[in-house]
Amino acid sequence: MSDSTRRGRSLKSGSGSAPSPDAPEDLISTAVDTSSKPVRRPGDRIFRGLSAGSGTFVVILIGAIGLFLLLQAIPSLAANQSSFLFSGDWNASNPDDLRFGILYLLYTTVSVSLLALVIAMPISLGIAMFLTQYAPKSLARAFAYIVDLLAAVPSVIFGLWGVQVIGPAMVPFAEWLNENLSFIPIFEQGNVSIAGAGNIFTAGVVVAVMLLPIITAISREVFERTPREQIEGALALGATQWEVVRTTVWPFGKSGYVSASMLGLGRALGETVALYLILSSTASSPTFSVFDGGATIASRIAAASSEFSNPLSIGAYIAAGLVLFVLTFLVNAMARSIVGGKKERS
Repeated sequence: MSDSTRRGRSLKSGSGSAPSPDAPEDLISTAVDTSSKPVRRPGDRIFRGLSAGSGTFVVILIGAIGLFLLLQAIPSLAANQSSFLFSGDWNASNPDDLRFGILYLLYTTVSVSLLALVIAMPISLGIAMFLTQYAPKSLARAFAYIVDLLAAVPSVIFGLWGVQVIGPAMVPFAEWLNENLSFIPIFEQGNVSIAGAGNIFTAGVVVAVMLLPIITAISREVFERTPREQIEGALALGATQWEVVRTTVWPFGKSGYVSASMLGLGRALGETVALYLILSSTASSPTFSVFDGGATIASRIAAASSEFSNPLSIGAYIAAGLVLFVLTFLVNAMARSIVGGKKERS
């Protein structure tokens, strides 16, 4: 039998089942189309809905709080006889003659928070670097646990500690600063007695201790996530431990450390009970010294809670709370933008 005859018979016998030349491409395209459509299980849809609903609820809740504060503050702001933003007078007890301004309260709030941040940031950075780069694992774990326990101490305990222990112990150092560095305006004599220790200086130190666990915990987590291959590469090139920290760990975790500090600043701005116990109230204007007394926005609201007898007086304090709400919101938004910028660059 010739070859042509064999080929003819084979073609006839397989004519009904032989695939067309385009069949493999059709199968491939069908497989691609099928794989490009993800399977939506009921659990995925439920979880997606719950996640979206939770995020939406938080946004609505924040907006509702801000709207409530604004609506409650408008009548008192309209009846105010002083400039709310540029006056330091505060007399909200008489609804017929409301005179309240946020200037001095805002100054004390920002001053205490910034002083606490200046003290807490380098200490937190040192603790975080020590725990992640220098300390043995067993010591780092125990030491980190002790630092984190500071976050569980109530604010009133910190306030009592500041009044009874830290304040009197720091009086000699505060007097030395005032006597030897008074040519610097922030160390001049303030509007309260230094011996009383109820000033911004003492309050800033106490709040700095309260910020340590927040900044340290976040910074430690960021520094621990430095890529191991980068650290090992620096060591292989002959870098010392300090050079590894300076050239590898710090550049990687710098934005996380800054965002942690901003979150700590937001925490300091809203501190209430501790500052209410520490700061000495005064009616005189501030001298822009760390030895000034006064009250923060939160501590003034807490101190005047017994005076909430009429809507206009309440609205004055709600207006102050609105300023604190906006300020804290802006600080936390700044921290989130720093973290977001780091993610985009990486």
